[in-house]
Amino acid sequence: MKSEKDTFEIIFHARAGQGAKSAAEILAQAAMNEGKHIQAFPYFGPERSGAPTKTYVRISSREIRTHEPIVDPDLSVVLDDTLLESADVAKNITRNENLIINTKKDKEEIVKILDGFEGNLKIIDATDIAMKAVGMPVPNSVILGKIVQVVGIVKLDSLKEEFRKIFEGKIGKEMTEKNILAIERGYDSL
Repeated sequence: MKSEKDTFEIIFHARAGQGAKSAAEILAQAAMNEGKHIQAFPYFGPERSGAPTKTYVRISSREIRTHEPIVDPDLSVVLDDTLLESADVAKNITRNENLIINTKKDKEEIVKILDGFEGNLKIIDATDIAMKAVGMPVPNSVILGKIVQVVGIVKLDSLKEEFRKIFEGKIGKEMTEKNILAIERGYDSL
C-alpha cells in the first residue's frame, strides 16, 4: 500500500446499477488474496436504479474492528460526474490524497465545480474506454485499473485474477476478457 498508515479507506460514489458495489468487492477480494484484511459494504438510500449510492472499502495490514461508514477516506472514487453537484465527493480529501472521477470534463472544470479542490485529482473518461473495450457504458472495470495505477493498493494481476474468478461463470469468457482489457486500459491511462 502506498499509504503510510495501516488501513487504507476508499469511498465509491455512484448511482445504483453502475457497478460500484461489484468494483469494491473485486478490489477487496484481490486484497484479501494478497493476505490483507478487508471490509467492503454499500450504503443505499432509497433503492432504485439511478439513485446515488456510496460503497465503502477498507484494506488493512491488521484486523479491522470498526464497522462504521468511512468519513475520512484516503481515496474517493466517482463513477458518475453528475454527482459532483449534489454529493460532497471531495469531503476530507487532503492535498496528499486522491480523487478519481469518471468524466469527460477537464481538470479546470472539475476544480471549479468542487470549489477549488486542492487534492490529487485524477480524471478519466472511463465510460468511453468501457464502450470501446466492453461495448457497454460500464465504467467500473476501467476505474479498477485506474485505482491500482493511482494508489497501488493491490497488484494488477491480483485484480484481474479476482475478476476472472468472480465473473467468468456469470458473464462468460469473452465478456470477462473484454472487462480485463478495460481494467488494463484504465491502468494504462494518463
